[in-house]
Amino acid sequence: MLRFTTPKLLIVDDLGLRPLSGDEPLDLYEIIRQRYERAATILTSNRSVEELAQLFGDPLLGSAAMDRLLHHAHVLELVGDSYRNPPPARGRKKGGNSMKGVRDES
Repeated sequence: MLRFTTPKLLIVDDLGLRPLSGDEPLDLYEIIRQRYERAATILTSNRSVEELAQLFGDPLLGSAAMDRLLHHAHVLELVGDSYRNPPPARGRKKGGNSMKGVRDES
């Protein structure tokens, strides 16, 4: 637990990519609780803020975790197409390169 609670900055990437199971919800809550107002934490997720509490499987535990996470938080929500899989540019075939200055020879 010290590995996750003592760093000045903890980054948790893709929270909610898979459901939390077993003791994971309690462990995550404990990490959040111990870091609360002591150290910086960055979370990334493809889920909305409203969906994150559901990951804990217990409404009370989820609410307590989210209260601590969102207090003093800066929430950035990115809206738009994925950079990993951008939509095809207008007038081009699906799968074509949509970067400016690059010709699509397909």
